[in-house]
Amino acid sequence: MRTSRFTALAVGTCLLIVGLALLSVAHGSTPMRWAEVAAAIAGPYAPAWGLSEVALPLQRIVQDLRVPRVLLAMLVGAGLAVVGVMLQTVTRNDLADPFLFGLSSGASAGAVAVITTTGELLGIWTLPLAALCGALVSAALVLALVHKTQGGGPEKLILAGLASSFLLGAVTHYLVFAGDQRAAHSVLFWTLGGLGLARWDNLALALGGLALLLVFAARKRHALDGMLAGDETALSLGISPARLRAEVFAISAIATACFVALSGVIGFVGLMVPHLARALCGALHTRLLLMAALLGAVLMLGSDLLCRTLLPPQELPIGIVTAALGGVFVITLVLRGRSGSTF
Repeated sequence: MRTSRFTALAVGTCLLIVGLALLSVAHGSTPMRWAEVAAAIAGPYAPAWGLSEVALPLQRIVQDLRVPRVLLAMLVGAGLAVVGVMLQTVTRNDLADPFLFGLSSGASAGAVAVITTTGELLGIWTLPLAALCGALVSAALVLALVHKTQGGGPEKLILAGLASSFLLGAVTHYLVFAGDQRAAHSVLFWTLGGLGLARWDNLALALGGLALLLVFAARKRHALDGMLAGDETALSLGISPARLRAEVFAISAIATACFVALSGVIGFVGLMVPHLARALCGALHTRLLLMAALLGAVLMLGSDLLCRTLLPPQELPIGIVTAALGGVFVITLVLRGRSGSTF
């Protein structure tokens, strides 16, 4: 792909992100006019911009609820998409995403455990730490299973991930029924995903997870390119496939835990977006990772906007929208594969 075309695509996607972000700030259970949104963002400086000041409650809705929610949507969408790209590359599996390897299930089990049993012992950091511990347990379990089978090939990694996912999913459902039933509704909404926990004081967790991913991906982008040709070719280039898979899996587990702790379990983002990004910019990771991050932000912003406007004043869990889109996407992927074409 020529640099000019990629640049145009990236700029166009960024403009789409800005447009969706503005729509997300303006629309919700309390509709607002564009002038009110601008004045709410400006706050006490609104008169200097030639805007009429709005009531303090509207300022709080925009500044403390909607803007952090938009930022969280972009961070989580970009992060899950980058995780999906790396997992699909190192496993050579088109359906790989955080769900397939039990990362989301582990984070979910950890978070549900504290919701239904202990409560917020450590304040606002209780849920993120529990999710992180759950994801790391899942990653350790998968890597231990692969090590015990005397091989780190992608097939064994996938099977171990599926086993971990089902096992930790069962633990999560058990905790829901065995724990405090008063927390059942909160658990249900959390396990289907949502961005209602977004606050200025916890956005740093999602930002840290995305920064960790991007730094790692930038350093390993050439090694990931080498994995596209298979393990033997990667070895001839001085790349250790087993070590790279373990590193990708560990980094993905930590980052996924950071996202899941704030947004709940949101499926199919890491599965769909890498395919869309490859169709636009090819398989080499320097451009692929950037495009996937941008498209992930677009998908999450659009899905969240739908969740808040389909059944007002109710808010749908975002996982319902992404699961519906993901189901249609996988069906389309299968049908295209049967007809001999690819994304």
